[in-house]
Amino acid sequence: HNPVPVTAVLGGAAGLAVATIGAPVALGAAGFTGAGIAAGSLAAKMMSAAAIANGGGVAAGSAVAVLQSFGAAGLSAATTAAVTASGALLAAIFP
Repeated sequence: HNPVPVTAVLGGAAGLAVATIGAPVALGAAGFTGAGIAAGSLAAKMMSAAAIANGGGVAAGSAVAVLQSFGAAGLSAATTAAVTASGALLAAIFP
């Protein structure tokens, strides 16, 4: 019986914090908001570049579209779980 290392638990907690607090804050700061992409922001520049590259529109599934989806709706439960698990795994590998 091997107990769960404390570092894995702490890593999981850190991953959960990033997924639930850090990622939405970072997305909002970049301009991916619930009200849409903020004018003059990094997100707006990314959207403009993507639209130019795609002949006037932003492709569904592109990085800009996915980030805006996360900015508008937040991270899904599956994404939150994946980030949490990644934090635990990294903490277990690199204690």
